Amino acid sequence: MSRTILYVEDDETLGYITRDNLEMHGFTVIHCSNGVDALESFRTHEISICLLDIMLPLMDGFEVARQIRSMDIHVPILFLTARSLKEDKIEGLRLGADDYIVKPFSIEELLLKIGIFLKRSKVNAADNANPVCKLGQFLFDRNNQMLTTGSEEIRLTQREAELLALFIQHANHVVKKEDILMHVWFDQNSVYGRSLDVFISRLRKILEADPAIKIENIHGVGYRLRSRADAASTGKS
Repeated sequence: MSRTILYVEDDETLGYITRDNLEMHGFTVIHCSNGVDALESFRTHEISICLLDIMLPLMDGFEVARQIRSMDIHVPILFLTARSLKEDKIEGLRLGADDYIVKPFSIEELLLKIGIFLKRSKVNAADNANPVCKLGQFLFDRNNQMLTTGSEEIRLTQREAELLALFIQHANHVVKKEDILMHVWFDQNSVYGRSLDVFISRLRKILEADPAIKIENIHGVGYRLRSRADAASTGKS
């Protein structure tokens, strides 16, 4: 598997230190100091994961993430930012980012997150069973991270697709929160629990087009995807 990181950071000192540490751990790092160069590098290299600052010259990290996601729906995108406002995090997630690390961060924390995302990508690439399934009025294409209802196509992020696939697999049964975190984040840290709440809200909004499908909060335990008896069936197209 490729271990090439697109790292976009305009702070020269932080960029040098972070790149040096990542390279010491065996990664190939393409370091860019502005958003325009970052997009050009993404187009011309095979990238395993993108690490983006938000405040960048020429093009900010949000726009970089939006354009990267339009080209590749699978590559993990992680924001490294001093902007810790909830609104900024929600905006980044809406654009298709997978997670955040707020500056200042430790290299150990960064390496842990990179390892989680690369492991997740490897697991997903190996899992090709039942890639297309029906969920009420939706058709869910897991491999392409797409929900289709009528003529409307809804593109999901990788994490949204993983969550939905897990809920469909256990339709009408409670899935414990800690099991969801281990399956999607490979970690039960409470920090990821807060991210989970955001992704659950986004899936609920997408699925509200079919009133027969609901993601219920089972207080203190986890979540349950409720649907009609025939609403969740799997099979290859």
